[in-house]
Amino acid sequence: MQRRRLITPSERNTLDPFVVATGDARPRDQRDLMERPFFSLAKARRVVPILYEAGDVRVEVLAVQEHGMATIWDADVLIWAASQIVEAENLGLKTSRLLRFTPYQLLTAIGRETGARDYKLLKGALTRLQSTVIRTNIRHGENWRRHQFSWINEWEELTHADGRVEGMEFVLPDWFYRGVIDRSLVLTIDPAYFRLTGGIERWLYRVARKHAGRQPGGWLFDIPHLHEKSGSLVRVSDFALQLRRIVLRQPLPGYRLRIERDGRRELLRILPTPVDKAVEAIGTSHAALSGFRTQTVSGLRTHEPQLSLWPETTIPAFNLESNSESNFLRRARDVEKPIRSTAGSHDVDVAKTKGRHGQQTNSITSFPKSASAADDTSRAQHRPRSGKPGGAS
Repeated sequence: MQRRRLITPSERNTLDPFVVATGDARPRDQRDLMERPFFSLAKARRVVPILYEAGDVRVEVLAVQEHGMATIWDADVLIWAASQIVEAENLGLKTSRLLRFTPYQLLTAIGRETGARDYKLLKGALTRLQSTVIRTNIRHGENWRRHQFSWINEWEELTHADGRVEGMEFVLPDWFYRGVIDRSLVLTIDPAYFRLTGGIERWLYRVARKHAGRQPGGWLFDIPHLHEKSGSLVRVSDFALQLRRIVLRQPLPGYRLRIERDGRRELLRILPTPVDKAVEAIGTSHAALSGFRTQTVSGLRTHEPQLSLWPETTIPAFNLESNSESNFLRRARDVEKPIRSTAGSHDVDVAKTKGRHGQQTNSITSFPKSASAADDTSRAQHRPRSGKPGGAS
């Protein structure tokens, strides 16, 4: 007797499709993805897992040998999906985890070309997003402690006989979808983000948007801590070199960067520039309710008069709800003293400059040129992560 094989029905059959009608939606990003290492920063294939643990938060990202890990460029697909869902919700339209669209809509919205090669690259991105596995306890349920999923559950393309792609659809995981329809977990980003070419530049912009926001004093990170948050495979020293070069170029839209030093310690300050109307926070974020004015491990929120770009009263909600893994108390004590001494010496220098020239200037630390380094590499050797500053990632 021949045994019957049970066929599991596709998840698409259980969902009402959300048909994307337009590509015109302000780009929006999901907060959890903006500050934790969920993606490879290298264009080269990466199969070494990301293992990130800070406080009670744990993130694991696993890749398969055949396709490699989803990259920060592949994440543009998720940003586009989040943007479309939020825009539809704002218009009172019904949304779903099943998105139906044309490749042209997606590619043009994220600043890509629409040639045959770009369609092929899009399918490669969808494949990596589906094959990458994430395990995390972020936003776990009351009686559940770990969630495992892929960025895309499944995807399909509709083609003509001549091979032309007419349409596409994919199913988002419930973890991501719930993080998008919860407005407090979404932030708008500058459309110029899609023009950033470097992996670390893109990641650093998302960190800046999440932590520094529009705060006049910006946000301060010690570089070993940033290295841990990035999930990068390069050494801390190489990572610091890449950051210095980014500081020299100042490529981040809406933010300027400054290296601050205290002895051998190197700190990165992220400061907002005057706000473009295209970059506005979701009104229901309630960031001020979940935040508190205190020092943080990634940096202290300091108010330097010479760096205040707007009056306090014009900023109704500060991004002070930085997650606990960015606020290790062991670092707060270490960072506090050099920050205060650096800020004090900076004020003295400004006063001297005013006395000599009658005006005030803000300078960016410059560094000598050296050999170029890639944004990230899939180094053959995998080093265990360390919870201490300077630990390898």
